Amino acid sequence: MNESSWGAPPQAGYWGPSDQGPVQGAAPAGPTYDAHDAQQTRPMPIVPDVPAHGGDQDDDRGAARLSGPSLRDDTPHTMPYGSQTPYGTQSPYGSQTPHGAPPQKPEPMPDVPQPAPAPQKKSAGRDLGAAIGVGVGLGVVIAASLFVVKAVFVGVIAVAVVVGLWELTSRLEERKGIKAPLVPLAVGGAAMVVAGYVRDAEGAWVAMALTALAVLVWRMTEPPEGYLRDVTAGVFAAFYVPFLATFVAMMLTADDGPRRVLTFLLLTVVSDTGAYAIGWRFGKHRLAPRISPGKTREGLLGAVTFAMVAGALCMEFLIDDGSWWQGLVLGFAVAASATLGDLGESMIKRDLGIKDMGTLLPGHGGIMDRLDSLLPTAPVVWLLLVIFVGSG
Repeated sequence: MNESSWGAPPQAGYWGPSDQGPVQGAAPAGPTYDAHDAQQTRPMPIVPDVPAHGGDQDDDRGAARLSGPSLRDDTPHTMPYGSQTPYGTQSPYGSQTPHGAPPQKPEPMPDVPQPAPAPQKKSAGRDLGAAIGVGVGLGVVIAASLFVVKAVFVGVIAVAVVVGLWELTSRLEERKGIKAPLVPLAVGGAAMVVAGYVRDAEGAWVAMALTALAVLVWRMTEPPEGYLRDVTAGVFAAFYVPFLATFVAMMLTADDGPRRVLTFLLLTVVSDTGAYAIGWRFGKHRLAPRISPGKTREGLLGAVTFAMVAGALCMEFLIDDGSWWQGLVLGFAVAASATLGDLGESMIKRDLGIKDMGTLLPGHGGIMDRLDSLLPTAPVVWLLLVIFVGSG
């Protein structure tokens, strides 16, 4: 055996000269060779009778056969672990190891590399394609009715109010068992919008009072259990949806009414868009985590900035006798009221345990999910426009 075989020359007691003899306690090394032959000849190592690793077996079974007897009871012809041989120390795995070197265990089978998970893109939480398509469609309907015949747009407001009332009362009954009477609410709500357009604020208040009275009377036809709960919800629904929507109809009565309504719609949409775009891209600090975890302070700043810029442009170019600084005030107020309105409906939906009020508008939810920021913003815009440029 040469030096390059194991990295060290033969040691005495194992393959030393014949006049020294074997070391006491060492295992017999077979026939005796002289020193010259020992240095020039590489003996064949004893290979145990270990079955080959079959391709149809898993890795664990193959490893087991390397470390012990086979399953066919043919014991490998290996010497006891730790016994000395002319080639070194007998390994428990059926192979020889050089003298002085620790027994080497077989390397474990490498794990099959798993494909890296695809990076997840930041989700907007909505089907943007459907949302944009529905938004454009609604914009076309609103613009066509707004600038062609005012009365048609009043009808659009009334239809939106009735559908919103249906969504709200349906969710109240499904989730809380509250039975707010829909029939008097729908009839009174539509009448409220028309009265606001025809008789201004006075007509809206009278219609609101009559609608509340109709809710009280209608509920009397059913058992008294839950009466107070149901009529309270009915009066709340009458104020929340049709009464606030009446201010849009009252804006329309001015000489530049269509442009006032357009300003109101543009500022609300721009505010929501600014909050969405800035909050989705840069939002880190939550605005109201217990109410709406998705809203951030950065989104609110985006809403205010976008709305103030749009307000200055609208007051300068759309509203008669308007000024850019009035638009800054109007934009700030719209951003605040739209955010509060959105949070208000989020409170309602969180109390009901739902994500959307309905599924009528793909990518948006229901009608009420689009009216949430518009409804509380309508009286704010109406009032500020009256203060800045009059009722017209």
